[in-house]
Order: sequence, then structure tokens, then C-alpha cells
Amino acid sequence: MASDPSRYALPSSFAETLWRGARCRCPRCGEGALFRKWLKPVDDCAQCGLDISGQRADDFPAYIALFVTGHLLAPVLIFLVAELALGAMAIVAIIIPLAVVMLVALLQPSKGAVIGMQWWNGMHGFRKERLTEADEDAAG
Repeated sequence: MASDPSRYALPSSFAETLWRGARCRCPRCGEGALFRKWLKPVDDCAQCGLDISGQRADDFPAYIALFVTGHLLAPVLIFLVAELALGAMAIVAIIIPLAVVMLVALLQPSKGAVIGMQWWNGMHGFRKERLTEADEDAAG
């Protein structure tokens, strides 16, 4: 595929790159699918040709998913204990399935965002690509 930067819109910020990855889209063009299976990234973007095969997300997406899940479930757990005064088994019956669903739902977007972060910073074989001021003026 073409790798001419004028053929696709590079992200203008790190946040936009993370958002593209979290939406499971290519961090460079924002159009191509980032995953071919649930957590298996494509080798190359079908739209812009970005080689994604060198990414090394490893365990970082799981740590992100656990961190976010824990912080979102803490107030729920406090509410269940303090306000509703539920028993231990009732709390476990609510919290465990909720935690599993949240973790599973957050894994793919977390991995996409980590791949986006690696691309933005030029890590693991990715090349740093940024819009120049002339590119931004022409686009805006």
C-alpha cells in the first residue's frame, strides 16, 4: 500500500493517536482496522500500509484494564457495602461478573491505545511521523 503521508490524515496530537488506537483503528491514518482477531493486530494497515507487526504491547494493556476496572469498581463496592449493607456473597455475586465484563471490554481498546502510543513515540520499529506546521496550515 501507499505510504505517502499526503494520502492520509496524520493525527495532530498524542491524544488523537491514543483515541484512534482505543477505537481499534490504525494510529497513523485512523481508517484501517487495527485488529484481525480480538487481540491479534494486523500485520499491515489496509489503508496506509503501516507495518504494525513490530508492536510490543505485551502485558501493558492488561495492567491498564486492571487499573481502570479497579478504580471504577471501588466506588461501586463502597456503595454496596456502606449504603445497601449487602452480605458478602451478594457483593461477590455482583462484583466478580462486573469486573470480568469490564476487563474483557477494556483489553482491546487498551491494546490499541498502547500500539498508538508506540507509533507516536517511534518505538519498536515504528517511525516517528508528525505533521509539520505547513501541513497543519494546508489542512486547516
